[in-house]
Amino acid sequence: MDKHLRQLVFMAAIVAMSTIARSQALDSTLAHYNRNYQPEKVWLHYDKDVYQAGETIWFKAYLMDGLFPAQQTKTIYIDWVGDNGEVLAHTVSPVVEGTSNGQLDIPDNYTGNFIHVKSYTKWMLNFDSSFIYSKDIRILNKNISAKTNSTASITTVDFFPEGGDAIAGISNRVAFKAADQYGLPVNIRGAIEDNKGTLIDSFRTKHDGMGSFIFTPIAGTIYLAKWKDGKGISHTSELPPVKTSGASLQVVISEKKRIVTIQSNAVEDKFKMLHLVGTMNGGIAFKSEVNLVATKISRKVIPTENLPSGILTITVFDADWNAIAERITFIDNGDYSFATSLEVVHWGLNKRAQNDIRLNVPAGLQGANLSVSITDAGIEADSSSSIITHFLLTGDLKGYVHNPSYYFSSKADSVLNNLDLVMLTHGWRRFKWEDITKGKLPEIQQPRDTSYLSLSGKVYGVTKSQLSGKESIFLFLTQKDSATQTVLTPINRDGSFKEPDFIFFDTLKVYYQLKSKLFSSAEAKFMTDRLSTPNYLSASKNFIKFKPTNDTSGFYRHTLLAAELVRLQRMQKGKLMENITVTAKSKPLLKQMDEKYTKGLFSGGDGYQFDLANDPMALGQMNVFNYLQGKVAGLQINSTGSTPTLSWRGGSPQLFLDEMPIDAEFLNTIPVSDIAFVKVFRPPFMGGFNGSGGAIAVYTRKGDDTRSKPGGLNTNTIIGYTPIREFYSPNYSRFDKRNEQPDVRTTLYWNPLVLVRPNNTSVQLQFYNNDVSKAFRVVIEGISKEGLVTHHEEVIE
Repeated sequence: MDKHLRQLVFMAAIVAMSTIARSQALDSTLAHYNRNYQPEKVWLHYDKDVYQAGETIWFKAYLMDGLFPAQQTKTIYIDWVGDNGEVLAHTVSPVVEGTSNGQLDIPDNYTGNFIHVKSYTKWMLNFDSSFIYSKDIRILNKNISAKTNSTASITTVDFFPEGGDAIAGISNRVAFKAADQYGLPVNIRGAIEDNKGTLIDSFRTKHDGMGSFIFTPIAGTIYLAKWKDGKGISHTSELPPVKTSGASLQVVISEKKRIVTIQSNAVEDKFKMLHLVGTMNGGIAFKSEVNLVATKISRKVIPTENLPSGILTITVFDADWNAIAERITFIDNGDYSFATSLEVVHWGLNKRAQNDIRLNVPAGLQGANLSVSITDAGIEADSSSSIITHFLLTGDLKGYVHNPSYYFSSKADSVLNNLDLVMLTHGWRRFKWEDITKGKLPEIQQPRDTSYLSLSGKVYGVTKSQLSGKESIFLFLTQKDSATQTVLTPINRDGSFKEPDFIFFDTLKVYYQLKSKLFSSAEAKFMTDRLSTPNYLSASKNFIKFKPTNDTSGFYRHTLLAAELVRLQRMQKGKLMENITVTAKSKPLLKQMDEKYTKGLFSGGDGYQFDLANDPMALGQMNVFNYLQGKVAGLQINSTGSTPTLSWRGGSPQLFLDEMPIDAEFLNTIPVSDIAFVKVFRPPFMGGFNGSGGAIAVYTRKGDDTRSKPGGLNTNTIIGYTPIREFYSPNYSRFDKRNEQPDVRTTLYWNPLVLVRPNNTSVQLQFYNNDVSKAFRVVIEGISKEGLVTHHEEVIE
């Protein structure tokens, strides 16, 4: 064997070994991913779909870890954001058996058209943010109709070659999706032409703005779609470019199997032996080799009857394990839900009449955890999505899916084919295959909340050499409606301390003393691992300002009832004010703080003002920069490093502490509990040098704003879990002063804690009608311990 031949054999062996190594890396990495990196998904069930300012949004959160209710994660976060990007509330709730519940009180003066809801866990923040739960809740607003009529529809169309690319010389299926600026589907029709004006094919939407066509592209040719929207306006869009060589992937639905066709026009060796891999829920569903040496086309039949329901990702790799085509398809084997039925035990549709209903679940469940909402059937309702559609479909897709409930309404071929259009028009790719084939796993920045939020903190201002692990911190704890407690907690060698059994809600006042002479200059900071509230000011630019409603009669009825409820509330407030004598008109609190703390060029003006002395939410922030994030339009604060950086209108604002110039590094060390007032001046600020970027003035507490420190102890006020209230449902069978008021509630009953124990098949509930409802809408959602979900909706009339 000559020298050159030996070199070729050696190189071939190296390539073969590298290919085998990448194949093994993919197997082991996906197996590890499936065991340790299962994505979590959140769904929120609300008591109703539309609210008015001043009402309470009641919710139940369901958290799934892969196919089962989450057991490891103990805390869930919910951000309630106004349509202008202002965070109305940051809810932190404990998770028990994969569920949590709570409420949000919408401010009386809220004027937005919707509230944007984001819900997530710490674990979810390590992965693609596109899969974080998101929903816009409509708020009744008398200006909605005017805004809708003045907004012109803007239609856009996107094209999606099956498998990812249109390959020259191969018959390609191309799907498309047309939508307006609200994400709502638009019907279009048009024709495909090449760059010479030759007609290739015509096309039109088939279902909810989606459709597809088949054509065989020619290399080097540009293809155009000339189409008309619903108003007959003409548009032209360019199709994705044609690849000269490559492999195509086509999938056909056929009962309990998928017929997969792989075709290639390439002459390179790496396209002759391909790999076909199917993945579900982070694990391998199947793996097969594709031999294109003798022929350029190969068909594979993939049985699906034994796969779990959900999205199956089919990926084609070349010989070197580079992903070259990918397609998703939905598997529905009916194994994901359990049926819940409703039985009326006692009718009561008259005014304030008693109603008794029984919920039935199948025998054999290990237990079911349900939430039940009963509302006036005449108000608008959105049945387009549910716990089933989210956990099985939309929670695993990027982008908006219109009316996902439709795809679970029937197993007719037409519905299955329309669902396949959803698969073709929504990018999924949860994996970065170039990382997976190299054995690279996701980088975890946020560990799971595997323990409940409890009293914890860290000591700063000491070195590791000063800590032996034998030191302790003395804590004096006071909480509203609770007895004062004292705790002596050991300090770990890294300065951290924790009382894992002290789980608390609302605010907690902590006085502390470090039990060592070495700690004379040390300071304790509490709840350092608590997530701070994100900044949504920039993201709010992409919020959809309003989505029109199709239920105009329900909207009208809800508006009337809401207006009556507001009138009754104001009348009740008026009665409470009758016995109050106003002796003087006090100044607004912010003006009092401004006069108390500022002087000279720092006083007055129209700058932003923040009263931290009377803001309990401020105490949950690590420093003043975290507190200010998202509260000042245009002010960008980067707190990722040890020294925060600020940018505003092209400059950097000047910083002051008690009206003395200060740098960001030092200001970052000032505890929020020591700050009384913050004033942010718009550029330019004339009260100091280099004021072209504005200024931020921070004032420490003084006078009666200082916090009492019994025995000279340092003090902090910290925030635990968001308090959870119980929904008030009147009982008209007994005397209650509140029963004398008119009753126009639109939510008649809400119960987020309906538990069906193992070996039981039913649970009975009771509620009372209001003064006006003639029919009820009952919505039941829930999960079982086995990971099955349920959704049942029924109107009682």
